[in-house]
Amino acid sequence: MAFQLPNLPYSFDALEPHIDARTMEIHHGKHHAAYTNNLNAAIQGTDMEHMTIEAILASISKYSPAVRNNGGGYYNHNLFWTLMSPNGSAQPAAGTAIHDAIIQDFGAFEEFKKLFSAAAATRFGSGWAWLCVGAEGKLFVSSTPNQDNPLMDVTEQKGQPVLGLDVWEHAYYLNYQNRRPDYVEAFYNVVNWNEVNRLYLAAK
Repeated sequence: MAFQLPNLPYSFDALEPHIDARTMEIHHGKHHAAYTNNLNAAIQGTDMEHMTIEAILASISKYSPAVRNNGGGYYNHNLFWTLMSPNGSAQPAAGTAIHDAIIQDFGAFEEFKKLFSAAAATRFGSGWAWLCVGAEGKLFVSSTPNQDNPLMDVTEQKGQPVLGLDVWEHAYYLNYQNRRPDYVEAFYNVVNWNEVNRLYLAAK
């Protein structure tokens, strides 16, 4: 198989009480696994078997809806798990590159948080909220529907994601039901800002 389901970097219950173990188990073991299996089925026997997921996404307009949906789902979740940690914190440490960039580009961390939370809470139906590095090296907040992401050539605002939040109902419904804003707020308790900072520096 071209793509493999990665292991979670922590136990299912590691993010409790903010994200419950049962949700993590189903989200990773059922949903992410399905995206992985369906992506492999969709690219079987094609040149995409020898491409990176990033290269596939960069020219996703050339490929089928199955590749777009499952390729996005595969990449987005691979990233998502690394962006959370049981040792997460509500905001990045002062003096880190991502902290300074957020202050520079949004004016204050609270301004970034307001924009990111709104992007997550107001995305109609299923989708993702993103913090990305744009072509000019400046940070921006956006959201995408379904399993689209800012790497795709079909996306209105393209960039390199450094933070993403899954707002599909399967990511939060067992614990939060229809209270998506509560889930969004809880997410800030488990953000792995060290990884966000690493991704930011790599994107720069």
